[in-house]
Amino acid sequence: MAENQELFCCSICLDLLKDPVTTACGHSYCMGCIKESWDQDVLKGVYSCPQCRETFTPRPVLKRNTVLAEVVKKLKKTGLQAAPPPAQCFAGPGDVACDFCTGTRKQKALMSCLACLASYCETHLQSHYESPALKKHKLVKATAQLQEKICSHHDKLLEVYCRTDQQCICYLCTMDEHKGHHTVSAAAERTEKQRQLGMSQQKVQQRFQEREKELKELQQAVESFKVSIVDQRRHTISLLSSSQREREGPLSNPTDPTVGNRLSGLLSEN
Repeated sequence: MAENQELFCCSICLDLLKDPVTTACGHSYCMGCIKESWDQDVLKGVYSCPQCRETFTPRPVLKRNTVLAEVVKKLKKTGLQAAPPPAQCFAGPGDVACDFCTGTRKQKALMSCLACLASYCETHLQSHYESPALKKHKLVKATAQLQEKICSHHDKLLEVYCRTDQQCICYLCTMDEHKGHHTVSAAAERTEKQRQLGMSQQKVQQRFQEREKELKELQQAVESFKVSIVDQRRHTISLLSSSQREREGPLSNPTDPTVGNRLSGLLSEN
């Protein structure tokens, strides 16, 4: 029996059952725990099992499960107590606390359910993996901003996007203030935005590559211009030197023998 002690623990407080009651879906809780949980659902008028999320309307009248109470009583006489959760599982500052844990110290939530609009610790999350109805629920990493995903008017998930007003709304909003507006699913809009973002990034990258190519071409043109200037300067100097030599003629070269002969001839004539 000790090996199956978790069967006699309340999945809300995680302790051995106190005044155990069993819901119509077959799950058992402490009388005080399930009462406190359902007291929070009074305004909704719909009450659900914290484990399998089966709903009940009106609120069920729960009676003490005497057989289960006797079993738990015998367990307590043997000194068996529910093992406390590890200290590292308790929610600390900055952590998201489990919405179904009771007491002053709640366990750290691992996942948030977008269908239930609640966050769950490892223990309370098991029903989402075991119950066929809950397996279809969308689970995301535990987030404290879960309320930001809920419509403030209807307390429903913001799963529709209104392109007319460019905002996320719930399906009930499409029936009143957003009736007749151009709407799509939030998932479809997210996919479209991601596609547009990808195209924009591609265009920016393409423009960057084009500018980079133009810059390289400009740098090459500048280098070519510099080389051209140097070559032109050398050519100009060469032309000037040649022109200077042509103007000066053979007289500019005193070592030329013809110059000496011509000078001797001129002197002998005189």
